[in-house]
Amino acid sequence: QVELVESGGGSVQAGGSLRLACAASGYIYSTRYMAWFRQAPGKGREWVASVYYGGARTDYADSVKGRFTISQDNGKNTVYLQMNSLAPEDTAMYYCAARSGVPPDDNAEYFADWGQGTQVTVYS
Repeated sequence: QVELVESGGGSVQAGGSLRLACAASGYIYSTRYMAWFRQAPGKGREWVASVYYGGARTDYADSVKGRFTISQDNGKNTVYLQMNSLAPEDTAMYYCAARSGVPPDDNAEYFADWGQGTQVTVYS
């Protein structure tokens, strides 16, 4: 059974940093397409970043490019999201997601496996 568990969320002042982690069980991590999404109150689920091909490829949403870094530790079956220069608009519930193979696009509907989410709050 596949399970994804996020951790690392919290409250931080604007300009600060947080590192989220997503620990996986039930499959070999390195073979999966892993992504982070976020959802702010009253908004849809937004793709943030992806890592795939065993960590060799990464992609980012324009809104986080240059500030966030996604990585994975295959030995620990864990994906990380390092978030720097955080701003109030980054406030959201952050979710880890996984699927087999590269999706047609970054729509959340293409992902079958999800974690429970971890809250990130950035205050000014």
